[in-house]
Amino acid sequence: MIGIDASLANAFRRILIAEVPTMAIEKVLIANNTSVIQDEVLAHRLGLIPIKVDPRLFEYKSESDPANEKNTIVFKLDVTCKKDGRNVINSVVKSDKLTWLPNGSEYEKPSTDQSSKSKTFTSFNCSQDSLPEFSSDPICPTYQDIIISKLRPGQVIELEAHAVKGQGKTHAKWSPVATARYRMLPEVVLLEDVGDDLAEELVQKCPMKVFDIEDLGGGKKKAKVVRPRECTLCRECIRGDGWDKRVQLRRVKEHFIFTIESTGALPPEVLFTEAVKILEEKCERILAELS
Repeated sequence: MIGIDASLANAFRRILIAEVPTMAIEKVLIANNTSVIQDEVLAHRLGLIPIKVDPRLFEYKSESDPANEKNTIVFKLDVTCKKDGRNVINSVVKSDKLTWLPNGSEYEKPSTDQSSKSKTFTSFNCSQDSLPEFSSDPICPTYQDIIISKLRPGQVIELEAHAVKGQGKTHAKWSPVATARYRMLPEVVLLEDVGDDLAEELVQKCPMKVFDIEDLGGGKKKAKVVRPRECTLCRECIRGDGWDKRVQLRRVKEHFIFTIESTGALPPEVLFTEAVKILEEKCERILAELS
């Protein structure tokens, strides 16, 4: 990002972490859990599993809203550890065991009225896999090898997990990024020609290989800056007698290198676009209030 203030770069960073929404498991209905992991810890681990789905296709769900195909995703986890001779089956439960239920919940709500028809915990009007956006791209965990629990023969985990749309400022499980950070563009300047043995020494001093040697012919050589973006401003190159007179480290104040590590629901370029839209909406809201 070039030509902007640090406050604006930091605003994008904060929006990416806390305000760009994703889908995450919020409610876990546990039918049976005989593993060593307590129900609360198991539910928390499930909530932190990233889900591969575009959150823009879903609506926010409030406490009073019924769970339907537009605001809820339902997963099922039903694993039993068994012993088959010397082999132990399902000793490690991973995220690939989470099965998407496009028709909604299969668990019936407890009811005291025996005459009424039993209801499940969701009210889907249609199957989610019949919708065009999911028919060719089924919903699943982003990563299939996340360990949820370990079991011994005879232990069982049977549950339903309901995912809803939310923001990272409510809980970290809804944050779409593992991290979002920025730094000013480093500028490395050679104040004088650094040649021959000094050039070799300078190249060896830098752990990030920012410098290289240029062959001038006739046995002459000099150091040059080839990878300034790799500089971490560790100052190793200016340590020692006289090196601060040969090398100068600067930062370009209005040039930021922005790094976004997505959890996998959306690619980084889409996340940044969504962050720009959110900041735009905030500015428009303020202007409307002022006018």
